[in-house]
Amino acid sequence: MDRNSGVAEEINRSNGNLAPLPTLDKVELHFDDHRLFTELLGQHDGNVRAIEQGFDVSIAVADNTLRIAGDHGGQVIAGKLLSDLYELLKRGYPLYSSDVEYSIRILRADRNADIKEIFLDTVYVSAHKRVISPKSLNQKIYIDAIRTHDIVFGIGPAGTGKTYLAMAMALAALMKNQVTRMVLCRPAVEAGEKLGFLPGDLAEKVNPYLRPLYDALHDMVDFDRARRMLERGTIEVAPLAFMRGRTLNDSFIILDEAQNTTSEQMKMFLTRLGYGSKAVITGDITQIDLPSGKLSGLKEARTVLANTPGIKFIHFNERDVVRHRLVQAVIAAYESFGRNDQAAELPDSSET
Repeated sequence: MDRNSGVAEEINRSNGNLAPLPTLDKVELHFDDHRLFTELLGQHDGNVRAIEQGFDVSIAVADNTLRIAGDHGGQVIAGKLLSDLYELLKRGYPLYSSDVEYSIRILRADRNADIKEIFLDTVYVSAHKRVISPKSLNQKIYIDAIRTHDIVFGIGPAGTGKTYLAMAMALAALMKNQVTRMVLCRPAVEAGEKLGFLPGDLAEKVNPYLRPLYDALHDMVDFDRARRMLERGTIEVAPLAFMRGRTLNDSFIILDEAQNTTSEQMKMFLTRLGYGSKAVITGDITQIDLPSGKLSGLKEARTVLANTPGIKFIHFNERDVVRHRLVQAVIAAYESFGRNDQAAELPDSSET
């Protein structure tokens, strides 16, 4: 078997619906639906150009055929991705350029990842008919953990979908009557400003801390429906302090910004869980706003509960960021800077 026949066979194993045709130095993929083929290419062939750059291959477009040239590994992985994306389109998945970027990122981290399995795992369909689904391997692991565990911790940088996916899972559970209430809470910890200096009564003072939760909620549920659910108490958004003394049965509870809880607050929150309830705790341990000397309840819980059956910890990193591509670069740059800064502070062993 020549090298190109081997490439064709590998792509065939990843997707049996398409038949790559080996040529002298390229692999050809033929697609039978012209409309879907056009969607696969993207605007001005943008999707194809992104895949070329992502896997260091050259892809020529002719009629309903793509010819992939490059080294063996690049041909296989690019062919697999194009086949998987086409299959997503055949199944009615609305493919965006950002999905192609996420797919490239996933396959560069794990070439055996199943893009179809990840993207077709619909968590929730928003009021705007937008499908909310995982966009990375860790996000897929995260939502599977929420399905199978009653307490899940999602720890990682901003933009990795920790809170957003948890809220989508909570709304899905609410709509399916798996729970009767959805509770969203955050610790009201000052980050540069004191609550006492803000105008208004207590509710008005804490509202800015809860605004990100309202924003995410209104992104998933139309405004009038969300307002009715908030008025009835089906959805509750409150500061963490308001959870004290309560027992929450048949509820889906989300604690956001958990890195800003104290040890006592974290223990208080975790012991609110009643029968038929789930809790998801999210936070970024690199963004702690507690006063100096105060231990983060999230960091402590990660140590105390690490081996507790029924509790799952999922750790995200910059590869899971689903915001603008530069956000991933910013996070990676700051992490690198932090490591270098810590190394610079270490004493020189030669100066003894």
